[in-house]
Amino acid sequence: MKNYITIFLVIAGILTAISSCRKYEAVPVETVTPDYIWDTKDSNGIYANQYLFSIYATLPDIASNRITRDFLDAGSDDAVTSQSTAQPVTLLATNGITIFNNPDDAWANCYKGIRMATNFLNNFNVVPLKNISEKRSWFGEARVLRAFFYWELVRRYGGVPLLNDSVKTLDDNIEIPRSSFERCINFIVSECDRAIDSLRDDPVADANYGRLSKDGARALKARVLLYAASPLYNGGNVGDSLNGYASYDAGRWKLAADAAKAVISNGAYDLEQNFVDLFIIQRSQEIIFAKTNTTGKSVETTNGPINFATAPGSGNTSPTQELVDAYGMANGLEINDPNSGYDPADPYTGRDPRLGYTVLYNGAQWLSTAIQTYIGGANRPGGATTQTQTGYYLRKFMGHFENTTTYEDHYHDQVYFRYADILLMYAEAMNEYEGVSEDVFAAVEKVRQRAGLDPYTLDHSISKDSLRTIIRNERHKEFAFEEHRYWDIRRWKIAGEVYNQPLHAMNITNTPDGLVYTATPVLTTVFDESKQYFYPVPYNEMVSNENMRQNPGWQ
Repeated sequence: MKNYITIFLVIAGILTAISSCRKYEAVPVETVTPDYIWDTKDSNGIYANQYLFSIYATLPDIASNRITRDFLDAGSDDAVTSQSTAQPVTLLATNGITIFNNPDDAWANCYKGIRMATNFLNNFNVVPLKNISEKRSWFGEARVLRAFFYWELVRRYGGVPLLNDSVKTLDDNIEIPRSSFERCINFIVSECDRAIDSLRDDPVADANYGRLSKDGARALKARVLLYAASPLYNGGNVGDSLNGYASYDAGRWKLAADAAKAVISNGAYDLEQNFVDLFIIQRSQEIIFAKTNTTGKSVETTNGPINFATAPGSGNTSPTQELVDAYGMANGLEINDPNSGYDPADPYTGRDPRLGYTVLYNGAQWLSTAIQTYIGGANRPGGATTQTQTGYYLRKFMGHFENTTTYEDHYHDQVYFRYADILLMYAEAMNEYEGVSEDVFAAVEKVRQRAGLDPYTLDHSISKDSLRTIIRNERHKEFAFEEHRYWDIRRWKIAGEVYNQPLHAMNITNTPDGLVYTATPVLTTVFDESKQYFYPVPYNEMVSNENMRQNPGWQ
């Protein structure tokens, strides 16, 4: 909390963000003062609008190589880094973080975003924006953005200091204690509720793509309430008000279900029929809120298979066998079902189509050739070059490059909320609240149908527990590398079970009799359930604030 600064330092800190916003021109340094941003004569609100977009620019990147060129998912059971195991992301999977060193520490950046959003809310009213409905929407956007930053903090640290509508300066008392988890959740939800009516209707017009809408606020509310209802928080930390509710309340699941249902009932979104297109185009009918990006091919060059001369790739991300095994067969059965048709000697044939949309495996078509990830193959030659450590490369978020020889630019927007997530949030919450129902089955089956499963329907006589397993597995398959799995295994309080066993590679040898597949341990992961469900509060915050309380187990 020692980093609270004056408005002038806040403005100086956003210059880079402003200049990077693709929809707006940069503000000249010599003119950026409070009087210019909160211009009482600017009926178009030009600089205020740029300031608001600088808050959007402060939102965290997800589904990207943001942890020192690694996906956050390389800190879960879905992947390992292809780089040295000394990479920072490996600390997240091996109980290696400390109060001094956390590669996913979001404290400073989120409080920066909170300060900026609060500064906007406190000052924007003097700008005489002539479009009153637009002015109301800008206020609503800033309010939801502030709630978003608080949520990013809460799911990492538990309850955090709530600053309300104050922007602290160096002369203020900044030794603010952490608020309870419940108070933080209530604040975030109330901010969303307060903003919804003022925000734009869905879907927003092209000119406002990337800005928060009514359903964007509803989606954030639904996710926050879903987490709050989940086992980690809902009575899972008895006696610790900073990290959850003291006792279980099934009604919390109903609140989450109702919030997700509000998005469904609005009817503005639907599933994108082409799963690949969902991540490389703008204006998808499935995307509710995303941080916009310019076009490029950075995902391909950072994660694509190595040894393509005309389309260089660094292969930084190695999906695990655990992730691959999560994808069942195209007939909807799991690979361990004796009726599934799974063949260990031909393991990638007949699989859930999402496997091929997510992972590049041996024999998969890419850049007009069949990938070779067997030991010594063209795309896994061995040696010192960074390459797959598991026999798999990342496919998700990349363009349609199966039959080309080069990579072309396309969009890489950061998708925070999409309709499939709303459907599965609703299904999970309703199943936990009242058990199996036709509405729950319909939501899950809609996602399975888009995936291309045949049949996509489920046995409607299964139990609540069986449906819970299916819903969790659908989330695992659907949202791989979208920073859901990492948090889901925590909120479900199963991280100890998931991590405390080795992750595996698929080592393939090319013999005269054909390919031989051998699952081999590639990384031993560790999870300390006594402390790792929550990150440590950073050291700097502890020493600068005598009222700051550290999370249990961290020194």
